[in-house]
Amino acid sequence: MKKLTFLLLAFIFTGSIWGQNSFTLKMDHLALSVNNLDRSVDFYTNVLKLQEITNLTRKEGIRWISLGDGKELHLVSTIKDPVTINKAVHVAFKIANFDALLKVLENKNIIYSDWPGELHKINIRADGIKQIYFQDPDGYWIEVNSVKLD
Repeated sequence: MKKLTFLLLAFIFTGSIWGQNSFTLKMDHLALSVNNLDRSVDFYTNVLKLQEITNLTRKEGIRWISLGDGKELHLVSTIKDPVTINKAVHVAFKIANFDALLKVLENKNIIYSDWPGELHKINIRADGIKQIYFQDPDGYWIEVNSVKLD
């Protein structure tokens, strides 16, 4: 009986500790270090058709882009340290009209590839979702896929 009481008290005590420290994270924004702020804003607004929004920090060298649903992309040109970039670190977007984006990329001579890197090839996942990868003006990788929009 003592063991059962001890186990029950231990469970209640540890549960109350976990309960006090519980929290929920939600995505707010993604920040990228960029070399040329105007060039990067042009890419995200004119190629990817995202909307620039007010930079609430009002700091020079930072501009904000809406990613929808209250999420933001912060483009920061104030830090000049080099950034090492590889394809595994990427931002991914889903799109309803996958072929329309392909036409935009081709018209603007933006090279895209599948995951292994074969140029102008579309990756098709096992579940049938199409994916392509390309880079923004600073070399950051972007994935666009045909996952159904919410």
